[in-house]
Amino acid sequence: MKREREQERVLVVDDASDTREVIQRNLEGEGYRVVSSPDVAGAVRILDSMQIDLVITDLKMPNVSGLDLVQHVRNNLRDSEVMMITGYPSIEGAVQAIKTGAEEYLAKPFTDEELLAAVRRALDKLSMRRAGRFPADPVLSSISHGLIGESKAIREVYEAIRKASATSATVLVTGESGTGKELVSRAIHYGSGRSSASFVPVNCGAIPGELLESELFGHVKGAFTGATESRAGFFHAADGGTIFLDEISEASLSMQIKLLRVLEDKQVCMVGSSNAREVDVRILAATNRDLGALVKKGGFREDLFYRLNVIAINVPPLRERANDIVLLCHHFAARFAGELGRAIPEFSDRALQAIRQYYWPGNVRELENVVQRLVVMIEGEVIDAPDLPSLMRFSAMRRIGPHRTLAEVEIEHIRQVLESTDGNKTRAARILGIDRKTLREKLKA
Repeated sequence: MKREREQERVLVVDDASDTREVIQRNLEGEGYRVVSSPDVAGAVRILDSMQIDLVITDLKMPNVSGLDLVQHVRNNLRDSEVMMITGYPSIEGAVQAIKTGAEEYLAKPFTDEELLAAVRRALDKLSMRRAGRFPADPVLSSISHGLIGESKAIREVYEAIRKASATSATVLVTGESGTGKELVSRAIHYGSGRSSASFVPVNCGAIPGELLESELFGHVKGAFTGATESRAGFFHAADGGTIFLDEISEASLSMQIKLLRVLEDKQVCMVGSSNAREVDVRILAATNRDLGALVKKGGFREDLFYRLNVIAINVPPLRERANDIVLLCHHFAARFAGELGRAIPEFSDRALQAIRQYYWPGNVRELENVVQRLVVMIEGEVIDAPDLPSLMRFSAMRRIGPHRTLAEVEIEHIRQVLESTDGNKTRAARILGIDRKTLREKLKA
């Protein structure tokens, strides 16, 4: 047992040297690796320099309190637990400590047995959280492809990825623009038996309709004007692996018939050729539209819908993943700061509150873009509320909202969505659930 505990690091923070010494002696006697600090500033420096499994902090200390340290750990570290000790025990203090994020609350004076039992409970919780953070190995691989989060909503996606990775069935990934549908699809591919073969992403909405067939299936020389040589298509490139058909709802009805044949016959025919070629390709498709509703309107083939929708995974919007927003903020800030070779900025409490309260119509992609701009533009080391885009900040003028007309509310929402997409009208129209023509008309009005 002691050999296992030698791998667990504990940081003791207390302005009383005798308390630090007693705790350190007891824990080192049990085999834990212990470091200590007399104040929060020193504790933060230690946390920045090494991995700490458990922080034991006093509540009342000069300058910065233990509650501030608890909040710092919770906002900045994923793999650390916190335990509060205090010589001023009260129900209010215990409640505040737990709400802030402390796993254990121990009142002085405490016995050696009480200390060791509380430490063990806190570290056991950490072990269980680490073991249960992601359901299985295929999901662990998904993290390397950009999926980040611990909320209940995203854990359900992890579990769906694990199940989908174990099969060869087609998968339909749905969700709003910017939620990470391609990341989910990559995670499925790299968690499957096809991981050593190619993953070929194709944006059906970005390829003109008359060219999509050629891009997917290839063409022979002379098949059409400009076809000066034969060229293989994306299905050939994905042979043995996976093809990801993003924005599948944008494919024409005639193209949908051809895709249905590929699903049924496992063969593709190059444009201009009458000879079909067998391909071993798994199809993953994605859309931010309601395909069921499109089927009813005649905009999408019902038979293709059912062939694609064998396994359905819905990626939740960011507003339903509130617990992941801070985690994503720190992840993106660290990434972009690293690219710029500068220190990772911190987010003030006011900034984080504004970020949590924002609606995020562009989802994770919008959050990534916002954090990138912040890291590039701020001059200090702290991102505060005034640094955020104006539509994310509190405005007293918006408080008169209930007295505005419906048209005024609609105009403000359209402006917010356009700002969230950096003025990209195509993406803004998709988020708003309207077509580009309707958006243009509303902008003119």
